[in-house]
Amino acid sequence: MTLSVLASSHASRIINTVQSGLRPAGIEPHVTRSWYRCIKEYGIEPQGPRQVAVLDPLSVKELQQRMGELLRVARAEMESLYEQISGSGFAVILADARGTVLNTITDPTLQREFRQAGLWLGALWDERHEGTNGIGTCVAEAGAVTVHREEHFRGYNMSLSCSGAPILDPHGELMAVLDASTVNSNDSRLIQRHTMALVNMSANLISRWNFLREFGHGYILRFHSRPEFVGLLHEALLAVDASGNVQAVNESALLQLGCANRKQLVGKSISEFFQFDFTTLEQRAYSESGAIWPVRDVALGRRFFAIVRAPVPQPLNASLLRIGASGPGQGGILAQAQVNTRLEPGNQYVGADEAIHKALACGHQLFAKQIPILLQGATGTGKEAFARTLHRESHWHDRPFVTVNCAAIPESLIESELFGYAQGKFANTSREGRAGKIQQSSGGTLFLDEIGDMPMLLQTRLLRVIEAREVAPLGGEAAIPVDLHVITASHRDLRAMVASGEFREDLYYRLNGMTLCLPLLRDRGDKAELIQALLREEAADATIEIARDAFKRLIDYPWPGNVRQLRNVLRTASVLCRNHTIRLSNLPQEILDNDYQAAPAPASFVGAGASGTAQGPAGLPSSALRDAERAALLRELERLRWNVSRTAAALNISRNTLYRKMHKHGIVLSH
Repeated sequence: MTLSVLASSHASRIINTVQSGLRPAGIEPHVTRSWYRCIKEYGIEPQGPRQVAVLDPLSVKELQQRMGELLRVARAEMESLYEQISGSGFAVILADARGTVLNTITDPTLQREFRQAGLWLGALWDERHEGTNGIGTCVAEAGAVTVHREEHFRGYNMSLSCSGAPILDPHGELMAVLDASTVNSNDSRLIQRHTMALVNMSANLISRWNFLREFGHGYILRFHSRPEFVGLLHEALLAVDASGNVQAVNESALLQLGCANRKQLVGKSISEFFQFDFTTLEQRAYSESGAIWPVRDVALGRRFFAIVRAPVPQPLNASLLRIGASGPGQGGILAQAQVNTRLEPGNQYVGADEAIHKALACGHQLFAKQIPILLQGATGTGKEAFARTLHRESHWHDRPFVTVNCAAIPESLIESELFGYAQGKFANTSREGRAGKIQQSSGGTLFLDEIGDMPMLLQTRLLRVIEAREVAPLGGEAAIPVDLHVITASHRDLRAMVASGEFREDLYYRLNGMTLCLPLLRDRGDKAELIQALLREEAADATIEIARDAFKRLIDYPWPGNVRQLRNVLRTASVLCRNHTIRLSNLPQEILDNDYQAAPAPASFVGAGASGTAQGPAGLPSSALRDAERAALLRELERLRWNVSRTAAALNISRNTLYRKMHKHGIVLSH
């Protein structure tokens, strides 16, 4: 079919839709509303010629200057967004509230294509000029929109696919539009939903930053019905002046309080909406600003969890820990901290680090759309706790969270653990058979930890299950339908494993709807909060304090075993300490020495598969490499006092792999 025929058919479809008033199947309401505006209000033609309207450079510069600091923050978030979608042919675009393009980040190899499509600085992409599109329709609708290929009004824009999200000011007015657009798009609508979720998250982050900046001079109540959301992207924000009156609220606050518009809140006393007065708010702001505070609303008595920020000129990420007065001979005691641990009973603390928060915010949006998440991070960085948090905050939080550690289960048992077995398949087992982990997780979340250690044969079976959404137990004939929400994790570079043939490429792309990277503990900015939160978990109901000098050693130590190692140290120290205070004498010698230097993994470990066998040039085992690997193993085991967990972490391999290597080299734990 020629382009002219396609354009004619496209135009006829739009005109017939507007004239009939009926919405075609598969077309979103915002698209048909836009088509109606284009014909009835703007009087433009679907088949009209391209006439890109562009402002002169001086006018563009004036508009950029008018945005001020917001443009700098938006640019930083655009770069972050582009990193997440780079390589997929998208450009990230910032437009003002009138649809004028003010900033772009484009793949250098596609700049010509985007310019031909009219997406460059100063171009006017409001609906009046360009018809239905991601930027202009977002402006018109004041909400997030996706416009995919033939949904564009102008025939010459049918090759585009655009997702635009509004950046709102604290009063709900449109300030700008963040958009991700691609030319010659062949992506499915599922991929577009993925992109839309990322764009919307980035736009919300910019709006949130602007709210906190604009009302830095006042009190800000940050709350949510679930404590783990306080401090995250979806928290409600409510600005209060020195008289106790509400100045502004964000969209989440309206949603949490069930208000239709801001007029119901702005200008009224905080005590009209919550069961506390301004004096209480003020006291909390200065004395317990970092502690979660359970509050109830006046209308229905609903419980929320809140923190309040005082109007003081301090960084938003300032430490929430306070050091108490010096004690005799102790050099100061770390007092019971006022820390927002975002914790519910029985849940593990994930953290307050900026990178963790950003990953959580992204994960929430994607997982809610059933997009699979791949967690990358070194051993001990808290991947399972992170996955549990995503599950706990999902729509299916009341269903099972099922964990499978692919590195810890012997290869001979992984298949039956995952897929289960039918009646009578194995001797000495249940006559009724057994449901596998996949079937057990149906409707809930399946967490596949250390997915890089899954044998290739089982990777093939897992791929079939994910694609068909049904599982066949071993020895069974009938397949069982399953509702899957999958999170996978690995400390290994799966892309490198795909390149080396150790991991199926098709499975990798099935599992990797989005990769979220968890930082090393030594790189995190919330170590003080993390120490206190983990100590609360390990010490149960007891109140444990930490001497200042001991606390400094904990902060300065590089933690090669990451969060897992920190938790073990705190668990032991809380048991050994006297008078409920952890001192230097309660810490391991390696932390007191603090001379740890992470040894690089020997060449024989780099890129090693499950067997870890080093290969010579001809693909045959090399005795020299075997000897080197054995020596490296012994050296690390000796250095780390034969602690298998810490040795595996130092070598960046799983415990199961380390045990296999020890067995191969005849190394036994006899020390």
